[in-house]
Amino acid sequence: MAPSKTVDALSSAIVARFLRSNNYSETLKAFLREADLAPDVGQTSGDDTNNWTIQSLLEEKNTYDQTVNFERYGEDHQESALWSEPAPSRPALIQTPTSSNILAASVEQWQKPRGDADEAAADAASAQSYIVSTGADRQVHLLQSAEGNAVIKSFSGLSDSPVLSVISILQGRYILMTNMSGQLLLQHGSQTLDNRKDHAKYAVKVVAYEDKADPSKWWVATAGWDECVLLYRLNIPDEADAPALKIGEPVTRIKLVSNPESLLFVPHVDSNEPLLLVSRRDSTYIYYYQVEAASEETGTRENDGADAEKSRREARLLGQQNLAPHSNAWVAFSPAHMALSPHDPGLLAVATSTLPHMKVIIVRLLFPAMKTAPASDDPVTQASQALATLEIQNREDAAILVQANTFAPQTAYSTPQVAWRPNGSGVWVNGDDGVIRGIETKTGKIVATLKGGHEPGSKVRTVWSGYVAVPQEEGDPIREERVISGGFDKRLIVWKV
Repeated sequence: MAPSKTVDALSSAIVARFLRSNNYSETLKAFLREADLAPDVGQTSGDDTNNWTIQSLLEEKNTYDQTVNFERYGEDHQESALWSEPAPSRPALIQTPTSSNILAASVEQWQKPRGDADEAAADAASAQSYIVSTGADRQVHLLQSAEGNAVIKSFSGLSDSPVLSVISILQGRYILMTNMSGQLLLQHGSQTLDNRKDHAKYAVKVVAYEDKADPSKWWVATAGWDECVLLYRLNIPDEADAPALKIGEPVTRIKLVSNPESLLFVPHVDSNEPLLLVSRRDSTYIYYYQVEAASEETGTRENDGADAEKSRREARLLGQQNLAPHSNAWVAFSPAHMALSPHDPGLLAVATSTLPHMKVIIVRLLFPAMKTAPASDDPVTQASQALATLEIQNREDAAILVQANTFAPQTAYSTPQVAWRPNGSGVWVNGDDGVIRGIETKTGKIVATLKGGHEPGSKVRTVWSGYVAVPQEEGDPIREERVISGGFDKRLIVWKV
């Protein structure tokens, strides 16, 4: 009843304010008497946010209608593509050893290295998945995914600054992390094998990709707020020689004109060659870079700084895809976070930096050609250039399947996050109001809201979604869908079905 009473009071105040401002004194008295309202209802206050009028409501409605015109929703005739039930909705608070703002949280495999006495209590760690949580206090916590979420290990001196991004490769044999100092750390169990500081500022993201042609080689890319993206190539040794692995010099440095926002490795749809997708601030484009190795001299000889810079090969920009192809604004938004569909390698979910609410875009990737097409003999005119540009814009517009408002509040200092449900039926997004929202992939509609875990009005910093192998007392582990979130209320939440 509380919302209904609030709406009735607001509507009565607006009507009374209209009568009062237009000097309908007798009508105002009759209205206040029949509605049993106080004599001062409808008087303006010093707070303009409460001084709603009929005119301001009409203007607000017109503004809302204009924004709705830019949204795009899919059709819901395919039942198989709709939001599936059951979905995670029950929050469970995880007690972390220390209390601080959560910066990153995900489920990663973290193997126990051979002969590691420090992890003797974690014999099952060789192939299990664990919750990895990082905080503003520079701590990294490893917790069980089973009921109770017991703490396996806490790393206090692992990094000299808070860790912002964590991924595991080779079933958890190695862990890669980036931190606020601009470092890239390589971890093996509880042992730090190597660390490099090639970024001048925050290293906000690290991604990795296995070379299909040579499984012993892995590509690693990092994004830093020094307007650079760095590409490394790891030569993985045998498991017996795991402690011998080093990161090495970056083979490619991509210099941007603004800070990168998100990174993603994807295989090309035709050649299966890895491409690096980059989004950056103040740009509505997704940039496609070809992943190329540097010259063999880079990895075989010792170079000083100048020689190393010369030996690096610049990554080739193959193409770009505009997520606002017909917009006439200079910058409408930035693709702040990108996530690839777990079932469709050409389908991308993008969380944008739009204010005051986040928008989600589900877009089909338009892979550029690996080779430059030969020049045409037709004369180039202004009209032909305009038609070619329009054709590209129409293709980019047709690739956008869903563009919807999530109503998740955010500011210019927010960190938008989007995570796919493991069956691909929807995505989860964070918000600055303590709520996690579920968006249906097919229609773009908000179909779920996760409340009761984070404090209302708090910032949810990170969201992860996927299947977790939950150990059982008897029998094999059971795979269950989970959502894990962490925020500035210092809470780490596991959402269960």
